[in-house]
Amino acid sequence: MRYLPLSDADRAEMLRTIGAPSVDSLFVDVPDAARLAGPIDGLPDHASEMAVERQLSALARTNLAAGEAPFFLGCGAYKHHVPASVDHLIQRGEFLTSYTPYQPEIAQGTLQALFEFQTQVARLYGCDVANASMYDGSTACWEAIGMARRITRRTKALLSNGLHPHYVSVAETMARFTGDMLVTGRPELSPEGDGAALLAAIDGETSCVVVQYPDILGRIADMSELAERAHAQGALLIAVVTEPVALGALRSPGEMGADIVVGEGQSLGVGLNFGGPYVGLFATREKYVRQMPGRLAGETTDAAGKRGFVLTLSTREQHIRREKATSNICTNSGLCALAFTIHMTLLGEKGLRDLALLNHARAVAAAERLAKVPGVELVNDSFFNEFTLRLPREARPVVRTMAADGVLGGVSLGRLYPGADALANGLVVAVTEMVTEEDISTLAVALEEALK
Repeated sequence: MRYLPLSDADRAEMLRTIGAPSVDSLFVDVPDAARLAGPIDGLPDHASEMAVERQLSALARTNLAAGEAPFFLGCGAYKHHVPASVDHLIQRGEFLTSYTPYQPEIAQGTLQALFEFQTQVARLYGCDVANASMYDGSTACWEAIGMARRITRRTKALLSNGLHPHYVSVAETMARFTGDMLVTGRPELSPEGDGAALLAAIDGETSCVVVQYPDILGRIADMSELAERAHAQGALLIAVVTEPVALGALRSPGEMGADIVVGEGQSLGVGLNFGGPYVGLFATREKYVRQMPGRLAGETTDAAGKRGFVLTLSTREQHIRREKATSNICTNSGLCALAFTIHMTLLGEKGLRDLALLNHARAVAAAERLAKVPGVELVNDSFFNEFTLRLPREARPVVRTMAADGVLGGVSLGRLYPGADALANGLVVAVTEMVTEEDISTLAVALEEALK
């Protein structure tokens, strides 16, 4: 039975109220290529439940799952081992059903878990305080830019060419409604990033400089000088970390002077999940905490002197002073944040460092092996677990050929930067602890065959 509470007259009145000529006009921002002109080809108008199950199962069998092939995809989403205990614990009823603590006095366990999550993120990022998570890394990146605008009262943000293009796209979408001017470009297939250009571009109109660490090509740069130059001009430095495992081996952005550190937490505790849900991480200096979006769980004592937890900060749009809200993100990625916390707790500091070193060692072995393939050149001078290769021809068809042979060999830069001929031969390869020596050998053979 369909539930359609609105009549044609109701819909017409709603459209008149908002000034839209039709329902279709509400979707003008969706590209024509992504919109259906009619029913999906090949699907019947109706079918039995059993027939639908059979058809969808057949469609699902055409996928190549991450666990069924040598897997070298990365660029912001990474295949790490998630201990079985993580899924076991987050599916306990008290965790799975406790979504968001609107009434803190009856959600002490949830608040405590968020408090521990915040502590882990703050220590990982080298910052004073972290919030109770965001939707994902890209929205956290935009929220950081908006936070910098509120603090500096400026609207020009410098985005490093090495920032993930999807993060840039999200920021550009939101900036259309805020008036922020985003200055960015495309990376070059070279060992050096655009640090020198960013240093030269910082001026008295700059609100923030946004730098990915490691960047989209896997390159690692010291941000200390950028932080000093930004601060000298009254601007903030925002660091974006899409691979949190890297911070088990690298200096934290906060140590290098970053004012706001954001990123994606998917690598720890959260599976690839076909692209989501993920968990955005957000941390900053204590002096900026009032401008931080999202929510902050804090520790206190009750009237009897017992330890307790409260919502220390919750500047969201549905609260009383909604006009002063710092964000329109309504909640945190609670269950994913809990998975992150459980995985981090199981690892501990030493475990995270060991995991990071294992990732780096496997990546070094892969880079050395792949650089021996005829015509292939390693772009990076430095990297953590992700690096870029320059192939002798366009990478996209090479990736497709390897995938057809059962090897997920990396992400082509032509896919991330369509139309950028200078990047078309670039292939970004990610290597985690899940990759074996046999996988590396299989990739090298598949790459050499695909290039013939």
